[in-house]
Amino acid sequence: MKPALKFLAILGFYGLFLAGPLTARADVDDDGDHDRARDLYERGEIKGLSSILDLVHSAAPGDIVAVDFIRIADRWVYRFQIVVADGHRRIVDVDAGAGVLMRSGGGD
Repeated sequence: MKPALKFLAILGFYGLFLAGPLTARADVDDDGDHDRARDLYERGEIKGLSSILDLVHSAAPGDIVAVDFIRIADRWVYRFQIVVADGHRRIVDVDAGAGVLMRSGGGD
């Protein structure tokens, strides 16, 4: 084997070896969204997702493909990514505390 090819093969192997732990952590919830949301819900500070889904579906009927729990200014927000019937993605933000629609915008 040529030295350059051997070097590239070894480099590729080490790259895969080093990337392994990163891919293993991909499904770990590093930011604790679920725990934080559960704690806030149990204290009555936010509404549960089940009570908000009807509002989201009326704002943007389609398939919910992602939900993020974020902080915007002084509010906790559920951010929904929805694929609508025409195949485009829409973003719907709901104030988690008040249970009201904040924003419904386009995506890609």
